[in-house]
Amino acid sequence: MTKFALSEQLWLMKSEPDVYGWDDLVAEGEGTWDGVRNHLAARNLRTMQVGDLAFFYHSNIGKEIVGIAQISAGGLTDPTDPEGKWAAVKVKPLAKLAAPVTLATIKATEALAAMDLLRLSRLSVSAVRPDEWALILEMAGGTI
Repeated sequence: MTKFALSEQLWLMKSEPDVYGWDDLVAEGEGTWDGVRNHLAARNLRTMQVGDLAFFYHSNIGKEIVGIAQISAGGLTDPTDPEGKWAAVKVKPLAKLAAPVTLATIKATEALAAMDLLRLSRLSVSAVRPDEWALILEMAGGTI
């Protein structure tokens, strides 16, 4: 189903595409995921390990999962935080999904009802369970 080995932890990271979208990450080759000011999202960032995979989700505009990124550096202090309290990671783009998976489609899929994306809708960095990951990949066309 995927050409990437699943990591121990799977994630979903939200970004507004008009601020920093999938194409921006691809153009950079590697980006710093910073600016997160929610304690649970920051804890998720601190939990991330090099090699973990994350869905890249366009929020506000599009509201869809568009790609897969990989954590390339973890345990960073957010460079935008002058007090040094918040976490950051570096991410690299791995693959664009064959077909984006929209929020509406996810909401309409009973097997995804417990997904953090739906339960904690304002959370910008959330965990994804392996069964949710596999189903979303299938919904995206099965291959990337």
